[in-house]
Amino acid sequence: MFVKCPICAKEVEWSATASPFRPFCSKKCQLIDLGEWASEERTIAAAKQTPEASPDAVDIEEIEAMLSQQPDDFFKH
Repeated sequence: MFVKCPICAKEVEWSATASPFRPFCSKKCQLIDLGEWASEERTIAAAKQTPEASPDAVDIEEIEAMLSQQPDDFFKH
């Protein structure tokens, strides 16, 4: 089976012995791809989360309300 190199589109045989860098044709194309991922030129599309949609979002007013319910000596060392 042959596939096209994702970087240069050269035909690559899909086997460990014929092409150790598969699906890339060479180490050079493999490193170019890695660099594109590292620099975020390539990404996997995902829905962006807003801070309100995040389950870990911090509500400052809620924290202040919880702190106001603490006894006065809570904040002393």
